[in-house]
Amino acid sequence: MQRLAGKIAIVTGAGGGLGRGYALGLGAAGASVVVNDINPETAGQTVADIEAAGGKAIANTGDITNFDAAADIVKTALDTFGDLHAVVNNAGVCRDRMFTSLTEDDWDMVMAVHLKGHFCIASHASRYWRGKSKDGAAVSGRIINTSSGAGL
Repeated sequence: MQRLAGKIAIVTGAGGGLGRGYALGLGAAGASVVVNDINPETAGQTVADIEAAGGKAIANTGDITNFDAAADIVKTALDTFGDLHAVVNNAGVCRDRMFTSLTEDDWDMVMAVHLKGHFCIASHASRYWRGKSKDGAAVSGRIINTSSGAGL
């Protein structure tokens, strides 16, 4: 039996890099995965690879920095797989510049994705789990926030 059989996870930024790796790993462990990425081609490829390995996945291209779009990402998990057990907040943008050469637009983009985006989706997932708990269901949700050393 696969360790995560019956579990449902959302992975943001799952079209490439580490997010893709997390999504593939979760799928291989038996979880059903919502592959969230703003690039529909890379999200679709990650889904295809999970399914080719026998897993279950669906692509979602919602913008995590938009509160309503983040709600729709959680809704995708619920509508497609019936529940949600984990959110992996992996989406990120890298502006490899020294702080002194970073523009205000660069700063705003980094803050939007790394802070607001993680808040938006985690907020909707937490509200879902809290509602289940108030209805008397046992809840064991997880929010995993990733980070990078690139900013150091």
